[in-house]
Amino acid sequence: MLHTTFQLLKLAGACGQHRGSGRGYSKLAVSLGGVSKYGKHTPIPLTYVLESNGLDDALWTLKATLPEEEAERDKLARLLACDYAEGEDGLVLKSYEDEYPGDLRVRRCIETARRFAVGMATQEELAAARNAARASARAAVRAARATSRDVAWATSRDVAWAVAWAAWAAARKWQTERFVAYLEGRAL
Repeated sequence: MLHTTFQLLKLAGACGQHRGSGRGYSKLAVSLGGVSKYGKHTPIPLTYVLESNGLDDALWTLKATLPEEEAERDKLARLLACDYAEGEDGLVLKSYEDEYPGDLRVRRCIETARRFAVGMATQEELAAARNAARASARAAVRAARATSRDVAWATSRDVAWAVAWAAWAAARKWQTERFVAYLEGRAL
């Protein structure tokens, strides 16, 4: 289980301009009865931040975990990022590979990042995989821009938004479930 404190959140910029003028920090403080009452150094489980503030704030809070939990945090964050990059049931990665058959750079980057998270790959291997995936992503973005212009002309804006919103909501639910599974040690 990972934890933060109000002091760590403050040091990370949660109550300043970096987090929407402190709205998330204030919301968490109110839900815990106030910083003074709860204690600025009292550990706050990230699962509580997720329940109180939602996924975006809980993910952001990863940068403000207790110092003794940083190694666990780094492993969790890397594995979670790999899961998110693959998508639920590997569908995001599969969609990419369907669109770009034979381009295994993204898959290899994810595999290398997973191996690095568990101590089975070097910094050099990780850097090489990251650079290859970035080059692949740039090519995909250029192709997606051209495709999205065509799709925008071919589809009703309202229909496109409804489809995008439904996909986003389903992905968000899955992402939240994965995050909780990692925090509770069920996915490690």
